[in-house]
Amino acid sequence: MAGWVALLWALEAVDAVSHGALDHFGIVPRQARGLLDIIPAAFVHFGFGHVAANSLPLLVLGFLAALRGIGRFLAISLLIIVVSGLGVWLVAPSGTNTAGASGLIFGLFAYLVVRGFVDRRPLDIALGVAVAVLYGSILWGVLPNATGVSWQGHLFGLVGGVLAAFAFRERRVGELIP
Repeated sequence: MAGWVALLWALEAVDAVSHGALDHFGIVPRQARGLLDIIPAAFVHFGFGHVAANSLPLLVLGFLAALRGIGRFLAISLLIIVVSGLGVWLVAPSGTNTAGASGLIFGLFAYLVVRGFVDRRPLDIALGVAVAVLYGSILWGVLPNATGVSWQGHLFGLVGGVLAAFAFRERRVGELIP
């Protein structure tokens, strides 16, 4: 996760010295080009303050989500990024440009909170409760109350995290695959 966060900072440094050249990789709603930028948008930020605000939660939540393995973590992250990005593309206001890792952060939050209940593992339930207590205030971010903040990315990130908890649940021996 430290490498992932370092990549975000490096990309923002490139963006800064190139006078915002990477900003066009954000999601532009309902334009075909916006669909191509769903994945890159999760790595691009609009300034150092933006990447700084996302760094610690991504580091912590990403580390916790990655404890089950890097391959699983990457698949979960991809699902969350795609769901969050598609949600932004579908419902964000026309003429906007959305980028940043916060959709992934909200998705990892939801994944960690829901995973224990889906897998019925007491340790993961306890972890989910701890994550909810420590980071639960981020849920205010799904409300459309702050100008320049993509509540759509946050909301659909949460949806992606819940979907990931179900899609990547651990199957028990003898359990039928639905």
